[in-house]
Amino acid sequence: MKFLLDLLLLLPLLIVCCLESFVKLFIPKRRKSVAGEIVLITGAGHGIGRLTAYEFAKLKSKLVLWDINKHGLEETAAKCKGLGAKVYTFVVDCSNREDIYSSAKKVKAEIGDVSILVNNAGVVYTSDLFATQDAQIEKTFEVNVLAHFWSSKFSAVGFHKALTDELAALQITGVKTTCLCPNFVNTGFIKNPSTSLGPALEPEEVVNRLMNGILTEQKMIFIPSSIAFLTILERILPERFLAVLKRKINIKFDAVIGYKMRAQ
Repeated sequence: MKFLLDLLLLLPLLIVCCLESFVKLFIPKRRKSVAGEIVLITGAGHGIGRLTAYEFAKLKSKLVLWDINKHGLEETAAKCKGLGAKVYTFVVDCSNREDIYSSAKKVKAEIGDVSILVNNAGVVYTSDLFATQDAQIEKTFEVNVLAHFWSSKFSAVGFHKALTDELAALQITGVKTTCLCPNFVNTGFIKNPSTSLGPALEPEEVVNRLMNGILTEQKMIFIPSSIAFLTILERILPERFLAVLKRKINIKFDAVIGYKMRAQ
């Protein structure tokens, strides 16, 4: 009985929240200023990380760029400096926790506390599970999963949700989280990537959506937007139908948004 009473007491809050969400559909949130903020971007030497660094440079942020590729890192830094930003570079292996710890310590001591962290670094292999080498599986987890804890995709959504919920439970309102879930992006890591959701995305499109999401404090960013619809379908459609649908479109969509890639 007490449980039902508690639910009834929450009903007014539910109505208010629904109305608030409806209004936000028509009144987009204003972008916040990040001028002077210290922005740390992992995987900044290539692709989305590089383009994201350019966008923050245009917004006059102070950039801390990490990448394992020194040459790519220097190229990104040079362009950002040309855009008027102050830039600091660190050659960091995001699969090495000690490397991350020592680099983070240097950033804090020499530059200051990071305001925005963009966990972009990642690795990807085009083979299916049975053809993937053990070392490749380990490297994927070290960079794409464990690097979140030491300092990038299938597990990132679950980690993001858990972190967001924990921050709310601790009533820490000053820390915002945004999770990006794109289809395959044409960054050069994979030759002619393709899924049944459509052609590979261009990095510029992804970065534009990412920047808007960060600056308007969106929780989740799905690109294309149909991915969000697929996650809803999984919760309501019969399991047998879902199995057939997944085979038809050659994609797996779970609560943590994973993609089965068809390399060409």
